[in-house]
Amino acid sequence: MEVKTLSASQIKAEALRLGFSACGMAPAEPVNTAIADAFSRWQAQGMQANMNYMGNYLDKRLDPRLLMEGVRTILSVALNYYPARQLREDQYQFAWYAYGKDYHDLMKTRLTSLQAYISAHSPLPLQSRVFCDTAPVLERYWAYRAGLGWIGKNTQLIIPHAGSCFFLGELFLDMEVDKYDQPQKNRCGNCTRCIQACPTKALEAPFLLNSRRCLSYLTIENRDAIPLLEGKKMGNKIYGCDECQKACPWNKFATPCQAPDLQPTELFMQMEKEDWHTLTEEQYRTLFKGSAVKRAKYAGLMRNIHQVESNE
Repeated sequence: MEVKTLSASQIKAEALRLGFSACGMAPAEPVNTAIADAFSRWQAQGMQANMNYMGNYLDKRLDPRLLMEGVRTILSVALNYYPARQLREDQYQFAWYAYGKDYHDLMKTRLTSLQAYISAHSPLPLQSRVFCDTAPVLERYWAYRAGLGWIGKNTQLIIPHAGSCFFLGELFLDMEVDKYDQPQKNRCGNCTRCIQACPTKALEAPFLLNSRRCLSYLTIENRDAIPLLEGKKMGNKIYGCDECQKACPWNKFATPCQAPDLQPTELFMQMEKEDWHTLTEEQYRTLFKGSAVKRAKYAGLMRNIHQVESNE
């Protein structure tokens, strides 16, 4: 009896046509024991800070077969967000990923198009699900398993000769493909530049991020006051932190993002410090309509601005 499979090469070609930077596939199976144990230890030590949702559905997070019945293949895609234009160094700084529109919408639209293509070219009726930072999926792990790159010492996925400035998303498929990708060897070597560059020493060891000290967590997800010690080390960052990525030698190979929706607006690029100091909630809504910056909410952003202002 002939086994029906999907064509991995055709799927990858369509993914690239849709604008994704990379695409790979891995068989759906439980997360390997070493990663599962490390994740459980990380949580047990409270390094997820107040992101309690990281502990929800742990069984599904560590075994994707529990997320979708019958899943056979996990397809992982990456989308470049490295900015073509960057804020002046004397301006308040935002994480690069937040320069444009909310990536969730863009990724879901493209993933849904890829999902439709695969369904249309499937030899059998296909069941599938789209994910983009919206379910208990270890996205970087599955990108690694699907051969896109390796997980660096800063816990970011690094794609060889492309860097780490990528959004990730997944398609769960209930069919196998004719060729699965193999994980790549970690090529960080002896380099520890990311660890040395972390302003708050949140990277406590290679591959170990303590969110309680991470400026990305403290300025975005955190709803409480920013701890004094970490607040004093914010520099001019008011939303997120890219220091570990800026220090990574692999990001020297990063190429500017071309997706129109990920480009910053002129209004955003022209904001000066005094404009941020007097930002009203109405201006905030106009400036960040459809933006990921809304994750921090107006109150959170103003908290960050006041903290940085007090440091100057």
